[in-house]
Amino acid sequence: MKARILFLFLMYVTGGFSQSKSNMDSISNMAKKDLKVGLVLSGGGAKGFAHIGVIKVLEEAGIRIDYIGGTSAGAMVGALYASGYNAHELDSILRSYDYNKLIQNPNSRELYSFYQKENSEKYALSLPIKNKTIGLPVALSQGQNMLNQLSLLTKHVHGINNFKKLPIPFYCVATDIETGEEVLIENGFLPQAIRASGAFPSVFEPVVINGRFLVDGGITNNFPIDIMQNKDIDIIIGIDVQGKLENKEVLNSAPKVVMQIISFQMYDDKQEKKDRTDVYIKPKMDNFSVISFDKMDEIIKAGEIAARTEMQYLVSIAKQQTKKPLRIRKKLVRYKNKFLKIKKIHVNGNKNYTRNYVLSKMKLNKNKKDSISYNEFNKNVNVLASTQNFKSIDYIIKPSGDGSSILQFNLKENEVSNFVQIGVHYDDLYKTGVLLNYTGKHFLTNNDIVSTDFILGDNLRYNLNYLFDNGFHWRFGISHRYNSFKRSFYIEPNADNSQISFTNTVPIKYNDFTTKVYFQTKFRERFAINGGFEHKFLNISTKIVDNQEEKMFFFDKSDYYGGFTEIILDTRDAKNFTKKGWYFNVKYNAYLGSSNYNKNFEPFSQLKAKITYTNTFFNKLSTQINFDSGVTIGSGNESFNYIIGGNNENFINNFVSLYGYDVGELSDNAFIKTALTLRYEIFKKNYLTFTANTAGVNDELIVNGSVFDNLKTGIAVGYGLNSIIGPIEIKYAYTPDNKKRYWYFNVGFWF
Repeated sequence: MKARILFLFLMYVTGGFSQSKSNMDSISNMAKKDLKVGLVLSGGGAKGFAHIGVIKVLEEAGIRIDYIGGTSAGAMVGALYASGYNAHELDSILRSYDYNKLIQNPNSRELYSFYQKENSEKYALSLPIKNKTIGLPVALSQGQNMLNQLSLLTKHVHGINNFKKLPIPFYCVATDIETGEEVLIENGFLPQAIRASGAFPSVFEPVVINGRFLVDGGITNNFPIDIMQNKDIDIIIGIDVQGKLENKEVLNSAPKVVMQIISFQMYDDKQEKKDRTDVYIKPKMDNFSVISFDKMDEIIKAGEIAARTEMQYLVSIAKQQTKKPLRIRKKLVRYKNKFLKIKKIHVNGNKNYTRNYVLSKMKLNKNKKDSISYNEFNKNVNVLASTQNFKSIDYIIKPSGDGSSILQFNLKENEVSNFVQIGVHYDDLYKTGVLLNYTGKHFLTNNDIVSTDFILGDNLRYNLNYLFDNGFHWRFGISHRYNSFKRSFYIEPNADNSQISFTNTVPIKYNDFTTKVYFQTKFRERFAINGGFEHKFLNISTKIVDNQEEKMFFFDKSDYYGGFTEIILDTRDAKNFTKKGWYFNVKYNAYLGSSNYNKNFEPFSQLKAKITYTNTFFNKLSTQINFDSGVTIGSGNESFNYIIGGNNENFINNFVSLYGYDVGELSDNAFIKTALTLRYEIFKKNYLTFTANTAGVNDELIVNGSVFDNLKTGIAVGYGLNSIIGPIEIKYAYTPDNKKRYWYFNVGFWF
């Protein structure tokens, strides 16, 4: 530090920092020492982008940085700069991210398993159960997206565990959440250190390093000047983007109060640390907050403006440095199109999920070397994270010396394995419904999940599901459901064995019990093949008056036994208000035996197909094309006819929607249906829709090729809102066939 004091004294006695070039040169000659400069970057969330603007000016002034320290956002910018990026590269890199998505958990539907796609998109609220008590999530995000991107950006220094050996020596600060102690991080896996330093409580999960649970370093040391003072440094430049404590008028919400409490420690020693710097740069941050990610340009500019006020001083410091900056300049190609060659994989921390399960989710081979792009690797890690089975998925990438790397996964399984989930719904068929769900993971053994849905309301229903996921090879599942509803259907005269004549519509009570035992193999969570055995019990009845006495008349009261196979492709970005993707489902059912209530059963089979393609233009207009068909092979059974009409998306068995017709208005043992839907997003999550559909419903439809005979057509226009409880839609439908008009209305996720 003596050299720093000498330098400041010389600057003073020669007239300060406004002297001519000759005076500056004389100062340089008198000091006769290469000054070492330390750069300290404070935390501040989105305000940390100002660090980039300041660093641009430091580079312009010609200053060589010899040590970097930072906290939180300052740790991220400082670590990337220390690893070899220059200011303009940092600018380009950090502008390329959507920070709202980067902060959130991986939540793209593309990452979900088939089980999640089929079962998870019907709950409005999910609450964890811990110690027999329903609670709330610990944090909003695991920080997985952040870790993935930091690992990609720092690939070229993965072999450096001692941060003093980075192109520029580096340190960052975190806080031990158990003890409240400040933790200095100077060794380890750089991306993990950065994430720990910025793990803001309640937003990000704590990061475990050497057994310590670490959160944001700003809680204990948001501007780590004092640590830099202990390094072999002559000049300390401090960039302070911290905010200030708010007054009581602004503290009008719980999050703001929590932030104020956390800020007490952050800001109480700001003046003292300011006094410890040789160059203190304080960008004007009054108009920005820690989440002002949409104002990156303005924040970076504010950093440049603040730094330029010290430009003359900065230039004079640069002239005192005889060794000029040495930068690694591989430009942006450093983090694009890079491949990770994997030699060996270690998995630690998995207790309830097998190694096969973990590796299969990430599509990594268990016994042979992999070569995978970083983008694909990050995506696959997010697939594992999307299972929600792990509280954190930390990994270290260690170069092995032969161009390949050793992957070490340190998993922390989610302590919460039981959940209560809730959904609400109303539609024209099932009427009101409240869904209560219990989900338990590793219920009987590793890798399994059990889910029970109970639907209370106008029509009682339930669903029981059990799935065991073996990892690479196959899955085993059991499902059982009970479904019931009341509806008036059109029944043809003499349609039953009792010769009772029904005309027009008849109020029907429809009860279905279905149990399946199946095996499933899947490919990349997009394509799956199911096959197994099915038992179905149908109880379809109505009330009749016989000799002035009301009785129950059963159209069917039979058990059916058989097998099924199913092929599914699902690449949709969302189940409701889809904007892009394919859905393809082909199912073959063979019914081989029955308890034969009506004494007329003969074995038969059915083949059904559903194909949907959706694409969006101009980010507003979505076009969706649907094709549905079904055919009965054999004599069939009227209970298994294809029943066409209505608006529902939660139909069971062979019920199929068709705008312009009521539920069950059309029925036969074969059908073909096509539909075109145009959906325009008038403003965020609000949609106008138009649908035109047509269907052929005829038992001779496919046998005689009479596809275009007696086609039924209908159109519908409507409005939809994608709400937190699911879609809210109202539609007006019309068919020119018989001039009928219908209003369809539904609220909430379909179940």
